[in-house]
Amino acid sequence: MAPPTTTSKPGRHLAALAVLIVVLLLGVLGGTLFQPSQWHSRFKVGKGLDISSGTTITLRAVPPAHVSSSSAQVQADLSTAQTIMNSRVNGAGFNGATVTTQSPDLINVSVPGKNVSQVEQLVGTTAQLRFRQVLLMTPNYASSTPTPTPSATPTPTPSSSPTPKPSTSPSPKPSTSSSALGAAGGSGTRGLTVTATRLAGAASAAKAKPNASASPSPSASPAPGSLATTTDPQAQGQASLLTPATKALFDKLNCANPKWRTQIYGTDPNNWDNPAIQTVTCYQGDKYALDKAYVTGEMLKLGGSSAQLQSNGDWWVNLSFNGTGTKAFGQLSTKMYDNYYDTSASAPSSELDFFAIVLDGTPVAVPYMGAVLDTGTATIQGTFTESQADNLANVLNYGALPLSFVPQSVQSVSPQLGSYQLQAGLLAGVVGLLLVVVYAFIYYRGLGIVSISSLAIAALLSYLAVVLLSVYESFALSLAGIAGLIVAIGITADSFVVFFERLRDEVRDGKSLRAGVEHGWVRARRTILVSDTVSFLAAAVLYKFAVTDVQNFAFTLGLTTIIDVIVVFLFTKPVITLLARTRFYGGQHKWSGLDPARLGMRSPWRGSRRPAPRPQPGGAASAAGPRTNPKEA
Repeated sequence: MAPPTTTSKPGRHLAALAVLIVVLLLGVLGGTLFQPSQWHSRFKVGKGLDISSGTTITLRAVPPAHVSSSSAQVQADLSTAQTIMNSRVNGAGFNGATVTTQSPDLINVSVPGKNVSQVEQLVGTTAQLRFRQVLLMTPNYASSTPTPTPSATPTPTPSSSPTPKPSTSPSPKPSTSSSALGAAGGSGTRGLTVTATRLAGAASAAKAKPNASASPSPSASPAPGSLATTTDPQAQGQASLLTPATKALFDKLNCANPKWRTQIYGTDPNNWDNPAIQTVTCYQGDKYALDKAYVTGEMLKLGGSSAQLQSNGDWWVNLSFNGTGTKAFGQLSTKMYDNYYDTSASAPSSELDFFAIVLDGTPVAVPYMGAVLDTGTATIQGTFTESQADNLANVLNYGALPLSFVPQSVQSVSPQLGSYQLQAGLLAGVVGLLLVVVYAFIYYRGLGIVSISSLAIAALLSYLAVVLLSVYESFALSLAGIAGLIVAIGITADSFVVFFERLRDEVRDGKSLRAGVEHGWVRARRTILVSDTVSFLAAAVLYKFAVTDVQNFAFTLGLTTIIDVIVVFLFTKPVITLLARTRFYGGQHKWSGLDPARLGMRSPWRGSRRPAPRPQPGGAASAAGPRTNPKEA
């Protein structure tokens, strides 16, 4: 029977392997392909918290008033919050982050390689977005130094105004986009810009005129150190729209006090972030009284927010409303635009035309409503940095947390213990690899070169795959994951042992090496595939039902099992096929590992005799039988 010819051209398989390695390299280098000085920064494996420094934060859920933290609804909300937080940390590219619940009302967040402020800002942000109309605003006189603006609220420049363009869609209202770049009261330029993509024709900051309630001359200002109140001469808006409770809070509010919120509201977020009540707040050092929130974050499309770079280098955040949000925001903008916007001056005529975009009780923008925004899309414009825009879009993309959270404990993790364990794990891997190398050369001699080369190729593919996952999928390698990579040494060694033993059996049976390679491969590959399939299924099941570090072990085990199949099919088998054509291996040299004498091969006719035929009954012996001496006859 002619030998099988399934791999008569091993060069194709080796070429496919080379292409795979090049593709992985290009994927790792990414945009730094032509920047060699940046390459070293790309070939870094993400490290888990157990082998790297990082932060662990414990958050306590604050359920709505008069609701027990152990109720079924709160537990369901806690699970939802865990999912949202996990999406946020993964969406932000935090390698190896874990989010776990700790009953009845605690969530633990562990993120390697990040400082406290980065983690707390991301997972501690409830993302309760409110759109509240400004009812009253007045400068705060208790301090000459205004309260610093939150980092997520940049101050825009006139260059951030969009270039006016003709409207491509008819609108029942004058086609002007809203802008917060005009002067208003004592606050000067305030916040960002919100526009609708359908509405065009921006009102320039330079053209914005002071409204009818512009600030009086400085001589009319109260004395320094006093607090502005609802009856203050510089107050802008309409104090009569405030409830008595809101008036009292407004008069009590002192924005010069860093702890102003705790002073007037306490520590319960339900006191200041309830959409059904009016609220007071501070923004850029000024005092604001805000109306109920008729538009909330739940009305945004999940995944509909994105950061966008502008030609002037600023970053904006695009928003998309769902059906309910489009209707609600359209109604709010219609009411504010019709009642307060001065179309003749292209500027707001009252403080009531301003509205605050409030995130977790803190305004991130106070633009005015200079258009009817009923298209379902809007843009928060301003001088965001890329990081600020990405963080805000990421928080809004994954929805608002159903519960408010208060940090209970914050811990910075040292990498010292993990580094010792990492060194021990790497030492174990090196020792195991050396033992495999020694065994391969002692037992398989020349074939040991193929074994070591297979292990090297498998290690290279594993390294590139882990780096690629770290760069693009925020993968972080933990100690358990390293254990999975070490186990892969045994998986790869098992595959070439199976193939080599099948090959030696074929040679032992008297076949030539070239024929034995093909026959042995047909028999060995089934065993290899079955073994790797079982290993991969075990890793998949373990990954599905395990958590945290055990998942990391299962993932690396499954990854290296797939790599083992690739190495055996695209490297080990083709290389053996090529070596079988050489004189050293094909001639079965005694150091090749295929020496017939060492394998115990025997020729089927060596040392044998042809058996004598059995005598025929009643007759002479057959002519083919042994001859006898005539004298004996």
